[in-house]
Amino acid sequence: MNLTPSAPITAIQSSLRTAVAAASAVAIAQFLELEYPVYAVISAVLVMDLSPHKTRQLAVPRVLGSLLGAVVGGALSYPLPEGPLAIAVGILVAMLISYGLRMPAAAKVAGYVSGIVVFAHGAHPWSYAYHRTMETLLGVGMAVLVSLVPKLLGMKLPSDAAANQSDL
Repeated sequence: MNLTPSAPITAIQSSLRTAVAAASAVAIAQFLELEYPVYAVISAVLVMDLSPHKTRQLAVPRVLGSLLGAVVGGALSYPLPEGPLAIAVGILVAMLISYGLRMPAAAKVAGYVSGIVVFAHGAHPWSYAYHRTMETLLGVGMAVLVSLVPKLLGMKLPSDAAANQSDL
């Protein structure tokens, strides 16, 4: 592992920004009385990056996969009995649709969300799918917002340089 003088600064800034995004997402989720704020935390942590460009890149498949997984899981909850087979079918169908729509970066998230919707939907799969989607959107949204706040100490990251090149 190659440690540079900026490595501790990067670690501190990345950790702080991720913590702020996740905590903000939870605070808003609790204020809105959402069912499981933990999904807002997961989403914020998974998409947060020091580079706003990279955060947006990670956010798009997370949101698309969550939406697709929620719809597939909600739809499959009715014909399939709750259990391991339903989870397997939900994951399989959501991932295959994601790949078919040429969204490979969203496939795992789509499968995951579909799997939890068919597994844990109870009597109200669409309500459960809606709440998972809202919590995910909240976490992703907070990560994107926090990523736009200027860094405490300016540093050029490799992902920043790539983003600047693509913006030209």
